[in-house]
Amino acid sequence: MKLRASTLYLGPAVWGHLEAIRRTKLYDLFAAVPLIVWFVFCATQMLPLVVRQITLVKLVIQTDPSVLPASLVLSTVSHITTLVFFSVLVVVFAVRQVPQRTAVGFFPRCAAMAGTFLGVGIVILPPQELSSAVYLASLLLIICGTAFAICAGLVLGRSMSILPEARRLVTWGPYAFIRHPLYLGEIVAMTGVALQYLSTWALLLLGLLCVFQLQRMKNEERVLFQVFPEYGDYIARTARLVPGVY
Repeated sequence: MKLRASTLYLGPAVWGHLEAIRRTKLYDLFAAVPLIVWFVFCATQMLPLVVRQITLVKLVIQTDPSVLPASLVLSTVSHITTLVFFSVLVVVFAVRQVPQRTAVGFFPRCAAMAGTFLGVGIVILPPQELSSAVYLASLLLIICGTAFAICAGLVLGRSMSILPEARRLVTWGPYAFIRHPLYLGEIVAMTGVALQYLSTWALLLLGLLCVFQLQRMKNEERVLFQVFPEYGDYIARTARLVPGVY
């Protein structure tokens, strides 16, 4: 009985100590390391392609600018914006604030991870032969979506997270009009990517990505509502994704 009482006494104390550690910046940085490594890897994989494309564009401009293909320019800009997006993610994940609250349970975490990484499944599919118009439309969607996501990520700054967490309430910039501009940018960009791999599987993965992203938004809103009393008023005056539509 004495051993049992001692165990019961130490349990809450140990749990409280672990909870205190979990709320430190060091723990949060440790938790972000896999994401930082992943985005650094993606950036390093893309960098040689960006350098080659920039070199090619400069060469064509120096020889005969009239033959510079619009597809090459847009493809270069698309890869540059994606590289910048990865770089922004690396920085904000490294310097982000410690969360005040995190959603509990397996499903919110599953939805967050699926919404983040399902797009990887699209790019491993075989690319399709596209008309020039469809290819250019794809590149424009990627550029616009990624640029908007970069803007949202910079505004979100130290509140960036993959899991549904409450760090601080951001209500300026694009967040003054819609509650999830970062996800909107990602969805637009991934739609452009899916066009380049257009197939039943690509559309299925894109549809699943959108479903998980929508659930992810709801999970995040639930956590933010619990932490910030003013979040209800913020919801009342903003759209979830598209003003006047949704």
